[in-house]
Amino acid sequence: MASSRVLYLDSSRVAQWLESLIGEYAVFVPAEKEPDRGDKRDYSFQRLSDPSDFTFNPYRSVEPLKSFFTPYIEKVADYFGEGGDVAETEGRSVVFGVKACDLAAHRVQDYVYLEGVAEDPFYRLKRDNTIIVSGDCPDFKDVCFCLAMDGAPYPETGFDLNLSPLDDQGFLVECGSERGEELVAKGGDCFVPAGEEQLARRDQDRRAIVDGLNAHLQPQELPPCDNLQALVNDGMEKETWDRFALTCVECGGCNFICDTCHCFLLSDRVSGSSNQKIRLWDSCQYKNFARVAGGANPMATRPERLRNRFLKKFDFFVENMGEPACCGCGRCIEVCPGEIDIREVLKGLRDD
Repeated sequence: MASSRVLYLDSSRVAQWLESLIGEYAVFVPAEKEPDRGDKRDYSFQRLSDPSDFTFNPYRSVEPLKSFFTPYIEKVADYFGEGGDVAETEGRSVVFGVKACDLAAHRVQDYVYLEGVAEDPFYRLKRDNTIIVSGDCPDFKDVCFCLAMDGAPYPETGFDLNLSPLDDQGFLVECGSERGEELVAKGGDCFVPAGEEQLARRDQDRRAIVDGLNAHLQPQELPPCDNLQALVNDGMEKETWDRFALTCVECGGCNFICDTCHCFLLSDRVSGSSNQKIRLWDSCQYKNFARVAGGANPMATRPERLRNRFLKKFDFFVENMGEPACCGCGRCIEVCPGEIDIREVLKGLRDD
């Protein structure tokens, strides 16, 4: 739960603060990419070496936050060679530019890797050694729909520090954990207590972005979030899945870019004189995802696999975790070469 301590960081002191962090942590920040097809700029994470390169991203990055905790390929065991245990020397990292949708998705990752029958030691190590600095969204992309998933364009919990931009003047910095306080302490006199006018300005900016996003979403007429579980369950036999699956090329991009998707497979790899067990991202849109020994496949067709993706997000996690495994970030919409829009599928189920 976030603390009530809110500080002010002037823009002129940001580089000084970051300089104090770079020597002790691996600091990752969002970097601008050139816009594609005339759309708004994208942001991707890079390790910061020069504090003057810091950028505050107005909306979420391209990469999902999960890539810091569950790499797309990861060695989990090493036979007949050195190692095999979790590396206790894992360095500490600070990740800037995390948004409220990322934090919502990260609750799903925590549920999967930390709250099951056993903790994943690799995930736990990275989780313990990563400090999350989130930020408000003063803007949004056309594909963003966090409000429709009962989210918000600004974080309220789940962060170590949160930055709220006040024009170009500076940031309000809300401390959400002892680890966040640790980062503030590194900055020394860079931080001063926030004033009432600054807090009022932050609240005003937040209301404005919510109003703007609501106006953007209203014409889309998306189904209410609390209806989605019934919608996908009642739509088991509807032809919606066939219609949208026609353009699916089974690339798995929707799963890999999704910040809540977490399926993986284990494989073997020879490295020098040792045999390694590696973990790889997997996709429920792959034809062989559910295939078992003997060749039986309960999800042999693309419509069945598309339906499975929605059932997992809007039924399984609602039933077991109390919230859907969709944060409304819209990454899957942008990445899909078949132009399958998760919003349109949900509307299709309703209309069919």
